[in-house]
Amino acid sequence: MTSAAEPASGPSDISGTANADPSSPDLPAVQRRTLKVLMAAQVVAGIGMGAMLSSGGLLVEHLSGSEATAGFGTTLVTLGAALVSVPLAALSRARGRRAGLGAGWLTATAGALTVLVSAHFGRLAPTMLGMLLIGAATAANLQSRYAAADLAEPGARAGALSLVVWSTTVGSVLGPNLSEPGAAVARVVGVPDAAGTFVFSVAAFVTGWAVVHTRLRPDPLLLARAREAANGGQEAQRQGFGARMRAAARHVTGSPAALTGLGALVLGHAVMVSVMTMTPVHLAHHGASLGVVGFTISLHIAGMYALSPLVGKAADRLGRIPVILAGQGIMALATLLAGTSGGRQWPVGAGLFLLGLGWSCATVAGSTLLSESVGAAHRSEVQGLSDTLMNLVGAAGGALSGGLLALYGYGGLNAAAAVLVLPVSAFALYFSLRTRSTR
Repeated sequence: MTSAAEPASGPSDISGTANADPSSPDLPAVQRRTLKVLMAAQVVAGIGMGAMLSSGGLLVEHLSGSEATAGFGTTLVTLGAALVSVPLAALSRARGRRAGLGAGWLTATAGALTVLVSAHFGRLAPTMLGMLLIGAATAANLQSRYAAADLAEPGARAGALSLVVWSTTVGSVLGPNLSEPGAAVARVVGVPDAAGTFVFSVAAFVTGWAVVHTRLRPDPLLLARAREAANGGQEAQRQGFGARMRAAARHVTGSPAALTGLGALVLGHAVMVSVMTMTPVHLAHHGASLGVVGFTISLHIAGMYALSPLVGKAADRLGRIPVILAGQGIMALATLLAGTSGGRQWPVGAGLFLLGLGWSCATVAGSTLLSESVGAAHRSEVQGLSDTLMNLVGAAGGALSGGLLALYGYGGLNAAAAVLVLPVSAFALYFSLRTRSTR
């Protein structure tokens, strides 16, 4: 493996194009370019994820003939993200962000192609394997946030991160609205209507890979590591991966603030995934068209991403805990509104928008609290650990959601999800009171 302090391609080059001198006056320009490239990749690749979210559950239900298994499509995507997060992080550490992010988008491309071929032949098992591989796109999406902060100055990291999160909005909101065009494409290529949007996913993931592979130069992580090595950070880089992960886990469990942030991230994600996964199935069973389903998921994704810069400002101004608590309250209101909707479509749409907004509050404030509660030497490992746990718990929520919908209906599913806001609210309040008492 190339040393952290040595360029990958020559004495004056990191990942092919940039001066490796960590004191280079061009670092601000490199950071601006990095943000533009990451945002562009997120926009186009987000179309692929958004298109898949509105159709994955419907496709699995079509192939299996079972409502209870419909949730496994999105569940497998979430599980796939959990499984590949650590390998992509390790690849990025060894060869840079271009390698890690690029591998994520290419793996997702292979997954979408697998879904299309399997759906053509009516095969459920390989379709679900394809869904698992598509999870790599979610992992690449999450790690793009960290790439945005690699070269950012300490006072600008949250702003850089929020811009990349926000850029996901464009593609993710547009993607679900491709359901009806996707059905037309499906008839041309000979797959079920719900599989047509995966054609758009293939094109989007390939484009995301191409943007990162050709334009993310110099590599921000390799350049940041060269900068860190020049400041005496080589020892941290020499630690083994397992040792770093164990140290990260110890730091989290030893910090009430970090545990609060992690709980908000993990359980908030479980609430969001479990309800969002089965909403297309619920709407379809009440006569909603693919266009209505796509629009509802677009509202949800807009709630997740579009307001993230404002949520970030609120977390900086009001504090992390108040925004985490606000997020729990918003998610509780969302499940109440959607869960009591019956066959009406507008309460479901409003509830899904609020669900996304509550998730945004929990995620932005929770990740900020988690990151600032651990030392810089372990921050990247803690962030990777949190992403893995988020996706594992989200996968469990998605897996259970189909059975809950079949047994207790959409209202029962929302009620079960609402229970998860209670432990986060209680622990956040306890931590807040404990902090005030200590002061």
